[in-house]
Amino acid sequence: MAIHRILDDFYQPNYTLIAIHSYLEDYRLAYFLNLYLKAKFQKARYSIDFDNQASYSLFEWEDIYLDTEWSLISNTSVTEVETDTAIGLFESNTATVTNYLIPEHKNVDYFLKISNEDNFTKTGDTLEKIKKISQVTTAYMLDPNQLKSKNNLIF
Repeated sequence: MAIHRILDDFYQPNYTLIAIHSYLEDYRLAYFLNLYLKAKFQKARYSIDFDNQASYSLFEWEDIYLDTEWSLISNTSVTEVETDTAIGLFESNTATVTNYLIPEHKNVDYFLKISNEDNFTKTGDTLEKIKKISQVTTAYMLDPNQLKSKNNLIF
């Protein structure tokens, strides 16, 4: 009798992932990426939501010439949650909770996901252009296969 097994992790990511450290707001970073990469990032009509507990901003650009889809995703989501205890008469009973899209990289501010059927070959050039942005502290490549929460990048 044959034994059939189902693999838990059958999804193989077909994208390049760049981690970006920057103090800029998401729309400012998208502006500078448009300027330096000659891209056309636009705010997506939707954001990435997980059980209405966290919402991550998303900017997208589809390069029809290279058949490539680019996504700029915020790694942090700050939400206010009501607490049960009130400290004083005039103090609010809300607390801020920070959630991370990729919790194992809490120090990363943004992720640039470059999806392409063929492997994107200009990653080194793209990475160098991102590093030239003065408001970007650093940027580097990440291997999506090494991420524990890589399923959060499927949208």
